[in-house]
Amino acid sequence: MLALIKRIVLLTGLTALVAGIMFATGCSFFNNRAADSGLSASGNENAASAQQGIPGVNSGTIADIVKKTGPAVVQISVEKKTTSYHSDPFFNDPFFRDFFGTTPQPRSERTETGLGSGFIISNDGYILTNEHVISEADKITVTVQNENKDYPAKLVGADYDLDLAVLKIQVEQELPSLKFGDSERIEVGNWVIAIGNPYGFDHTVTVGVISAKGRPVPVEGRYYKNLLQTDAAINPGNSGGPLLDLQGDVVGINTAVAQAQGIGFAIPTSTVNGVLDDLKQKGKVIRPWLGIQMHDLTPDIAEYFGMESGEGVMVVGVVPDSPAQRAGLRQGDIILQIDKTTVKDANSLADRIKEVEIGQKISLTVYRERTTISIMVEIGEKPNDS
Repeated sequence: MLALIKRIVLLTGLTALVAGIMFATGCSFFNNRAADSGLSASGNENAASAQQGIPGVNSGTIADIVKKTGPAVVQISVEKKTTSYHSDPFFNDPFFRDFFGTTPQPRSERTETGLGSGFIISNDGYILTNEHVISEADKITVTVQNENKDYPAKLVGADYDLDLAVLKIQVEQELPSLKFGDSERIEVGNWVIAIGNPYGFDHTVTVGVISAKGRPVPVEGRYYKNLLQTDAAINPGNSGGPLLDLQGDVVGINTAVAQAQGIGFAIPTSTVNGVLDDLKQKGKVIRPWLGIQMHDLTPDIAEYFGMESGEGVMVVGVVPDSPAQRAGLRQGDIILQIDKTTVKDANSLADRIKEVEIGQKISLTVYRERTTISIMVEIGEKPNDS
């Protein structure tokens, strides 16, 4: 019995040894075949792509795009004067105030500086950036890559709501520039490249993908309705720089970073295309304006007013001296139709007004005091402070 057990153990060991030799030989053969054919272990990508770590992208693609587009990305420096008041403990003492009077506390002026990014959009020196980069700046300076001097920049136009601004520098030679791509055609998962000056680190390049489209994002009192989301690293100082596709075209303007790793946002070029001419030629975005505050018509509100349908917009306020006030719209009116087209909610009414030319008249079907009436309104231009 003992002899039989020894024979079984010996046979098992020999079997394992042979299997090990065959496995090692097979691995060596596979590795040699893979090396001869230029395949990586996945069998789907070439060695250069595997080293770069971006599936489907050749090893030189990113570097070539950066070399081509990088010179058109600029650094923007701003200076802003602020006034600060000193806290003098003597003026907090009632005795000194009574004796010396209410002399104003001393104050001092200081200069704050900031850095951002931008990119050249025409060879003659027009530059696109974010409005918040240059907001309230007393002095704007642009640094162009490979140039031996800085350029003073003039603010041509800006829009707070869209967070866009156009600058102009005077140059004697043609400058490199970037062209816009179609942000509507880019898809979630497509690779993108961000170039900018985060924390002052000049021409920093990061790579990622489009994580989402059409993101509504509130940032420090500003409400962005339609942003591209990307996991390409975007940090303070990137604002105003380009987000590029793999053709080297601009698909977004880097704008904001969320308080989380891998979440950054960019204004799509589809937003810029419709307002760029206004910014360059008129210094602001021209918007058609009705002049009301409004609220969606909920079923409860509809029932309260004795209405059968829950579609429409309730006027909760009318701006003084607005087109709406001049036409006779009142608080409490319910707008049912615009030019015979049903108004479903506040967003649909706002979108429809955006399509109307300034000076054009529209017909509003309004429900007022259990009666339907028609009101003609001539659309005006939205003031900057409204």
